[in-house]
Amino acid sequence: MSKKLALTALALACALTTSLSAERPPNVIVILVDDLGWMDLSCQGSDFYRTPSIDRLADEGMRFTNAYAACAVCSPTRAAVQTGRYPHRLGVTDWIRSLFQRGNLGTPEANPTEYVGGKNQKLLCPPNPYWMESEEVIIAEVLKKAGYHTGYIGKWHLGDEPWFPEHQGYEKNKGGCDYGQPPSYFDPFNNPKHKHETIRAGIHNLPGREKGEYLTHREADEAETMIRAWKDEPFYLQVSHYAVHTPIQAIPEVAAKYEDSLGKTQKNTKYAAMVESVDDSTRQILATLEELGLDDDTIILFTSDNGGLDNKDNPTDNAPLRSGKGYAYEGGIRVPFLVRWPGKVPAGKVSDTPISSIDIFPTVLEAAEVAQPEDRPIDGLSLLAHLKSGGEKAVDREDLFWHFPHYRHAPGPYSIIRRGNWKLIKFWEGTHELFDLEKDLGETTNLASRMPDKVKELETALLERLEADGAKLPKPNPDYAGK
Repeated sequence: MSKKLALTALALACALTTSLSAERPPNVIVILVDDLGWMDLSCQGSDFYRTPSIDRLADEGMRFTNAYAACAVCSPTRAAVQTGRYPHRLGVTDWIRSLFQRGNLGTPEANPTEYVGGKNQKLLCPPNPYWMESEEVIIAEVLKKAGYHTGYIGKWHLGDEPWFPEHQGYEKNKGGCDYGQPPSYFDPFNNPKHKHETIRAGIHNLPGREKGEYLTHREADEAETMIRAWKDEPFYLQVSHYAVHTPIQAIPEVAAKYEDSLGKTQKNTKYAAMVESVDDSTRQILATLEELGLDDDTIILFTSDNGGLDNKDNPTDNAPLRSGKGYAYEGGIRVPFLVRWPGKVPAGKVSDTPISSIDIFPTVLEAAEVAQPEDRPIDGLSLLAHLKSGGEKAVDREDLFWHFPHYRHAPGPYSIIRRGNWKLIKFWEGTHELFDLEKDLGETTNLASRMPDKVKELETALLERLEADGAKLPKPNPDYAGK
């Protein structure tokens, strides 16, 4: 079935479902922070960062302690949020290189398909695309067909201009482009001396308006503007902050507030100020909803696209989790995940159920009483019953999967399965690491050699799932020079 036919059929189902509802469909706000680590919020246990407004989402809703990004780097998770599908099914398994990072290549006619690898690498790896294919049906397209206003603010990082949010169902787009990070966090948000025109030009649809204004605060203003414009009709708004990604730039006066109250392990005052800017934005969004009487009509989901960047405890520290962004360990993939919906989700609840970015798509659609696409597998599961029951109703899923078939850090490409408290990392060059996360959250003790049967069980399930989903796997490099 073509994408157009799929969306037409979906529109009919959406119209029927919505017409049966006696109440106005809820507004939905997804706040997706860039590189925010699992320990980067007060409600998660930080003794340094100050996040009272974000903590309020947890106090007035549900906080998940075993929540995961769909990948340890950004673009794959962002694709998963939009589609409810695993990155390995989409073929977006690494971060997408922006126009300015491709030399003179520009925008090719099609995504690459040939495997890549140098003579010093044992494996050839599938290429990462330059965009997520338009054939994917994303959340904005589905909700727009159901009568929702749809807005996108901040980082997109899923392709060049023809694949920007406004070409894929988003009514308004303020800031979503091919950037993986902003040229500057200060208005006019550009780097006028850069060699590439896109960096000199600044962020798409966010022209300068007040020199020196901080980017996260500008994003909050754009969010407030959309909420006010759409207050009388249901809306879906994704606020995808560029913060707290590098460059680590902060308002000096805000950073200075943290100099006399350094945490036990988290100490970067500029990073703390960046975290605070996200809290400022959350406060502004909550205040706008309250003023307009939209609190009870709005579900907010708050999470991160991958674990915090932890390079020898800088700019953040993910302890007690091991490692950070880009790595297969918990510090790279475990993230904050908060859901607030007054009157629907009981306040102050904590869930230890393992969930993932892929679950946002089906959860939002069920909350909006909108049917999922039926012409493609959706990997995520709706969390709505679990949320409304205060965690009493279980999420019916046995396993979660990750697939990163690329060289980034030693020991090379990896895939992961989590089943219950067990986590197996399969490194494609031939090694395995097995951890019992209930007893060893910091992944200090590799049990693979002691428990070969458990390794075999989990690896078999992992490979069967990757094969069933059509994942592209690393393969031996015939030109490997280190044989």
